[in-house]
Amino acid sequence: MKNYENVVIFDHPLIRHKIAILRDERTSMKEFRELVEEITTLMTYESLKEGVPTTEVEVKTPLETCTQRIVKDNAIVIVPILRAGLGMVNGIHVLFPSAKVGHIGMYRNEETLEPCEYYCKLPQGIEDKLVLLVDPMLATGGSACDAINLLKRHGCKHIKFMAIIGAPEGVSKVAEAHPDVDIYVSTLDRCLNENGYILPGLGDAGDRLFGTK
Repeated sequence: MKNYENVVIFDHPLIRHKIAILRDERTSMKEFRELVEEITTLMTYESLKEGVPTTEVEVKTPLETCTQRIVKDNAIVIVPILRAGLGMVNGIHVLFPSAKVGHIGMYRNEETLEPCEYYCKLPQGIEDKLVLLVDPMLATGGSACDAINLLKRHGCKHIKFMAIIGAPEGVSKVAEAHPDVDIYVSTLDRCLNENGYILPGLGDAGDRLFGTK
């Protein structure tokens, strides 16, 4: 895969450690869910080093008054792609507990592998916020591209997309279709198989998060 200016692939030892456990088929649903949240928190911390809206405030310490910068209130909206993206929401809320949450529902047509939208509910004023669009798996890139298109139709101008596992095919598709969107992936896997699943991957993230098959 070629290098894209809007793509960041993390190489962090803590993330690598947690993903190794996440992949294991013996990992329980509870532990899988906790790991997804923990990885998301680490990714959010790294992803938001730049571009977070801040404002200056005066703080009175026990010794004197000083000027500090804080994150603007109500500046960030989390938008998970249903259903697996729900597993990443709490990992962001750890850092931004007051962030509002929108939802975009997509499912993949098992024959065409194309995404189909079935639900969209976004907070008012989202067009003026920094939007964190999240989905654990970036496989073909179809769902991510469609979700970004939908957000842009609602006026969103500042979008960051985060995925835990990415395939080169999907990362390339989203990066080329949306060069104005920053893409963060914790691990880049080898490829997609004939059914559009990431290899080596971790199976179906939604099933493993929610105990379904």
